[in-house]
Amino acid sequence: MEKPVHHFTELFEQLGLPADEASIRDFIERYAPLPETIQLHEASFWSDSQADFIFNALEEDADWAEVVDHLDASMRKT
Repeated sequence: MEKPVHHFTELFEQLGLPADEASIRDFIERYAPLPETIQLHEASFWSDSQADFIFNALEEDADWAEVVDHLDASMRKT
């Protein structure tokens, strides 16, 4: 069985953040680049529940993992 495919906007909705294109772009511009020494879920701008969601998505290779990886890559760009 295939995992559901989640879109970038859905991840932001899941995290309780504004999910329109402008808001996503603003979020990334505000917090990127994330230093390589910090894992995405460790970033100081997440609430505890957001950090837990991101950590668990990757740790459990959940259906959210691919889009969380996409966010991580976006946050590393300079």
